[in-house]
This record gives sequence, C-alpha cells and structure tokens, in this order.
Amino acid sequence: MKHLTELARSLCELRGISGDEARVREFIAGELQDGSTRLSMKTDPLGNLIVAKPGQAPGKKIVLFAHMDEVGLIVSYLTDGGLLKFHPIGIDPLVLHGRRVRVGEGGVPGVIGAKVWHHLDSSERDAALKSEGLAIDIGAATREEAAAVVSPGDAVTFDEPFCEFGEGMLLSRALDNRLGCALLMRLLLSDCPWELTGVFTTGEESGLSGATAAAYATAPEISVILETTTASDVDGAPADKVVCSLGHGPVVSFADKGTLYDRGLFSLAFDTAKRLEIPVQTKEGVYGGNEARAVSRAGAGSRTLALSVPCRYLHSGSTVAALRDLENAERLLLALIGPLAAL
Repeated sequence: MKHLTELARSLCELRGISGDEARVREFIAGELQDGSTRLSMKTDPLGNLIVAKPGQAPGKKIVLFAHMDEVGLIVSYLTDGGLLKFHPIGIDPLVLHGRRVRVGEGGVPGVIGAKVWHHLDSSERDAALKSEGLAIDIGAATREEAAAVVSPGDAVTFDEPFCEFGEGMLLSRALDNRLGCALLMRLLLSDCPWELTGVFTTGEESGLSGATAAAYATAPEISVILETTTASDVDGAPADKVVCSLGHGPVVSFADKGTLYDRGLFSLAFDTAKRLEIPVQTKEGVYGGNEARAVSRAGAGSRTLALSVPCRYLHSGSTVAALRDLENAERLLLALIGPLAAL
C-alpha cells in the first residue's frame, strides 16, 4: 500500500474538475484492483465509483463518501482575439487573476488575465473582480487559432504541482478532496474486519449530484463524509473566524451551513480520539458545507459524521495542509469503524 504522502501526490497530480473525473476514477480503481482481489467495484451512470469491501464481523451498514472532483473552470466561449471566456466551477473570481492553468484533454498551458490596471476607471478599481472581466490567454492570436487546440466545454485546472514544504506541509491545487480519496482508498485496502462500502463521488463542487444518487443507491445506516475543511489560521484572522487550525488534528464537525451532524456520532469521534490520544478539533463556527447535506437526507436518511483534514486557502489554486493532520485523520478513521459498526 502506498504511503499517504505518495498516494496524495499521485491523486493531486491528476486533473479532474466536476464532470471530468475519469482520470481520477481510473487511477483509484486501478490502485484498488492491484491492492486487493476482495473488493468489488462498479461505476454508476453519474461516474461515481462504488466499492464494496466484504467483512466477517456483522454490524451497521456503513457507507463512506469522498468526492473526486476539484474546483476549476470550464471554457464557455472563444473570442475573436483568441482568448477563452469561462465559467467558474466552485471557485471565486477573486482568486483567479494571474493564475497559470491547463486547458482541455491536452493540457494546453494558459494564464488568466484581466483588463490592465491603468485602463480601469475609479469605479472599476474599487469593484470586486468578476469572471466576466477575465479571460484565459493560451497564446492564440485569433479565434481560429484557439479553436485548433481547445473548444467550449473543455475543462480547465490550475497549473499547481504537488509540493512538500516547511515542516511536513503539503501544497497542491487539489487537496480538496484528493486527501479524502486517499483516506478512503487506504481504509478499503486495510485489514479492518467490517463490511464497508466506499463511494468516490462526482460533482461535489457543482451541486452534489454524485453523492445524492449514490446515497439513494447504497442506502447507508451510517454515513461518513471524508473531506477537507477551511482553516483560517492566517495572519489577521480574528480568533472567532479561524474555524480550525493546521497541526491540531482532523476536524469533526457539529454543524455546517448544510447539515446538523448526528450528536451521538460527534461525541463518539471525540471520545475515541481522547481514548487513543489522537489530536482532534471541531469547526469553531458554522461555515461551508459538503456532501452530508445530500447524503444524510437521501432515502430513509442516515446518521452522518464528517471527518475532515484542515486546509488553508480552500477553493483556490493553491491549498495547504499538514501531513500530521492527514495521518491522524487516518488513525481516527480506522479506530472509529468498529464502534460505528457496533451501534
């Protein structure tokens, strides 16, 4: 089994915004097939990879979810001057100007540009940047030249390689949510004795379509969402807006803007972490959301827990996490499966 860092690197180097997750899915399926002959896998019509892990010990039906897609852009129009207009997928235009990108199947290099500063009037300089004022420059001089290598509908990802830096820090454009995928892969390849279903989902960043369908199809009694979540432990952040911090352990949420999490599962996670001396934290505030919003209410509903790796600069082209938080998230996840199955 690959080390967590190696697996995270391999996953993060794959390009895959919402609707374009095939590379990620094929890699995950290949690694799981190579690592175990006991797993059964299928891909549903939305592109979710659903993996069944057999077990000897009876227990609750546990289904774990981790989304494969990353934030990015989709090409919407080619201008006469060869620039690419785009629609953002899960990302704010404020973080786009000047970013290097890769476009389409061929990974055509480009940069996101905007109207130059000295051409802006005073009202434009004071206004928030909008995607309508941005375009991708791929070096083409005409629409025809651009059309020879890209097309409307092409996926656009940030050109940000995976990097280890500082003291055990990880940098990549796609930590959200390839870290969750890495945790789920290693759990499915582990020797834990309980029957599990793992779902690597599509479309989280564009409306939770994959998780919604998969939750209905798998009908969990207990759902575990493996994710990343916003850490605002940066210079100038007020104490009540930090949310969570890198290096303080995985995050178990009591609530976010889409979900009130099961109180019993929340307590169980903290009790388990305390017993095993695993650092753990919660989100100090109600922010963001994830697939729990769709999963917890699908079909007959399920008790739902979110276990996340804290991540700085979430939903941007460069995100940062701490390896020790990822490792402790894996420790806590493995320790929780038995108690969850016994509920």
